[in-house]
Amino acid sequence: MDDKAALLNQLRIDRTEPPRSGSARIWIIAVGALIVIAAATGGWFWRRSSDVPVHLAEPQPVADAGAASAGSILDASGYIVARRQATVASKITGKMVELDIEEGDHVQEGQIIARLDDSNVRAALAAAHAQLDFAKAGLAETEVNLANARRDFDRQTSLVKGHFVSQAALDNSKTSMDALTAQLATQRSNIEVAQRNVEVADRNLADTIVRAPFSGVVTVKAAQPGEIVSPLSAGGGFTRTGIGTIVDMDSLEIQVDVNENFINRVEPAQKVTAKLNAYPDWQIPGHVIAVIPTADRSKGTVTVRIALDQKDPRILPEMGVRVSFLASSPGEGAVHPVPGLNLPSDAVQVSGPVGVVYVVHDSTVERRAVKLGASSSNQVTVLSGLQPAERVAIGDFARLKDGVRVRIEN
Repeated sequence: MDDKAALLNQLRIDRTEPPRSGSARIWIIAVGALIVIAAATGGWFWRRSSDVPVHLAEPQPVADAGAASAGSILDASGYIVARRQATVASKITGKMVELDIEEGDHVQEGQIIARLDDSNVRAALAAAHAQLDFAKAGLAETEVNLANARRDFDRQTSLVKGHFVSQAALDNSKTSMDALTAQLATQRSNIEVAQRNVEVADRNLADTIVRAPFSGVVTVKAAQPGEIVSPLSAGGGFTRTGIGTIVDMDSLEIQVDVNENFINRVEPAQKVTAKLNAYPDWQIPGHVIAVIPTADRSKGTVTVRIALDQKDPRILPEMGVRVSFLASSPGEGAVHPVPGLNLPSDAVQVSGPVGVVYVVHDSTVERRAVKLGASSSNQVTVLSGLQPAERVAIGDFARLKDGVRVRIEN
């Protein structure tokens, strides 16, 4: 019994025995290391989440020699417009009985393009001629009566001298002669009025024929035979105010809206190259006609008129066009601008002729102002303030500030 109790006492763990110092130290170090690693990892993740994510953009040098846009200092978009076009209408109201045009037809100045019903006008012309003939007949009758009155007055004068008639008879004869003289003047005035009525009727008859005001191409056919046409708008929508639209293709030009911040780069007679949206590989030479001296306050733009130095049937009104304004040649006393560096448009905060970029240095960015040149929908040319080897951040400009830490993402 005592032997079993002794054996059990040997197997019992003594809780009062102090732990070994070496094992405790190891556990403490391990736990501390885990805490430090966890803190570092958490700090790294926290700092990474607070960094601004950005993409990198590397400036690309602008091609300087051999390129069509080497001397371009400004790009703008616009449309082909016809300086000379007209919606042809009749001068009188009437029913159209003949139409001799179709869309795409070439017409010459003075060519007949339509005819109106002239039956009423011809009747009015015949009435005017009849009135003129009546006035001329009345004039002839008055002239005969006046001649007879003059002879009677001469006889009465001779008889008065011989005391064969009274003075009253002479006075009556003179009164009749004077009345016929006044009537003759009235008849002559009536003839002049009748002649003017004939001229008006002739003009109305001529107005039933509609002619082309100038040479050009028909772009719109607005009426059909049988419809009523009029120079004035009538209610109900059954009266046509126009017969067709004619465009002078020799008067085509370009109109572009240039941002008022860059209008100082445009001047009269400046050379340009234009590219139609329909033919992007075709470069059309041109030059600036004039800068319209007013700005659009709603758009902040100024309209510029540009002449096309090359005429071609492919150029049509209302076509979209892209225009590059070229720098003056050195022979004209001007200096070409520095070609500069191209950047994506989303890498630059644009504010007129200057902009702001954020240059990346390791994990921070530097806010820097740059001078801008030509721009397009997807890229901007930086003329100064940036070096080719520097990298620019593309990210949320609201979070980017000078010295802020960034995280570069692919």
